[in-house]
Amino acid sequence: MKGMGGAMDLVGAPDTRVVVTMEHVSKNGSPKIVEKCSLPLTGKGVVDRIITDLGVFDCDKERTGKGLVMTEIAPGVTLEEVREKTGCDFTVADPLTLMDDESN
Repeated sequence: MKGMGGAMDLVGAPDTRVVVTMEHVSKNGSPKIVEKCSLPLTGKGVVDRIITDLGVFDCDKERTGKGLVMTEIAPGVTLEEVREKTGCDFTVADPLTLMDDESN
């Protein structure tokens, strides 16, 4: 796994898998997953997967038309809640699985 810092320019290297783990919304409740980033980018179109406290999303890095696909949902979270807290469209995998809670 690559970490933040001087190696961030390597995220777009061939055969690199980039997984982002983060909270789904900011402290003020605004979505962190958005249609277009308003901040400077380290690498454009390099993220393969996003894991948040609400679910897991696979990113269509190859631009095959799938877009963002939700593959797992957190226990106790509704799909409606995820849609409300996400700043872009996404599709839902069939089947949508429940995220594992390995702390139990």
